[in-house]
Amino acid sequence: MQEISTKPYLLRALYEWCTDNGFTPHIAVRVDNRTRVPHQFVRDGEIVLNISFEATSQLQMGNETIEFHARFSGKSHKIEVPVANVLAIYARENGQGMAFPVETPAGDADEVLPSAQDEHEEPAAVSEASSTDEAGGESPVSQPEKSTDDGAKGGKGHLKIVK
Repeated sequence: MQEISTKPYLLRALYEWCTDNGFTPHIAVRVDNRTRVPHQFVRDGEIVLNISFEATSQLQMGNETIEFHARFSGKSHKIEVPVANVLAIYARENGQGMAFPVETPAGDADEVLPSAQDEHEEPAAVSEASSTDEAGGESPVSQPEKSTDDGAKGGKGHLKIVK
């Protein structure tokens, strides 16, 4: 029997921590052909989703997928995100949360859906930070591999607090 990943349990725990403390939980998601999201909001193959009770309907955080209904520009969409595609979960108000390593799925699912990715030939780690900045106004993940910062923030991979 194959062992179940701890990732879905950590996602549910951090979601509960956010809601218990009055924070707004957000997830950063890598978008590929297994991800069902409104593509006009995808930036550099990623999207940041508000998964709070107020922003979602019928939220189900399973071991394999996260599913819910949400409104984008006033239109309701059914959202389906494989747990393997979740890059981070964090509280919008203080940036506290957890980042996860990028999992590469088997088969053709690892093709990230296009947006601005064709124009930029940068490593995925740099794309993660820039797309999250554009989508949510915050960067939940600092990048240890290729730092574009002045170096004052340290070289460890950790979540930033953005105010």
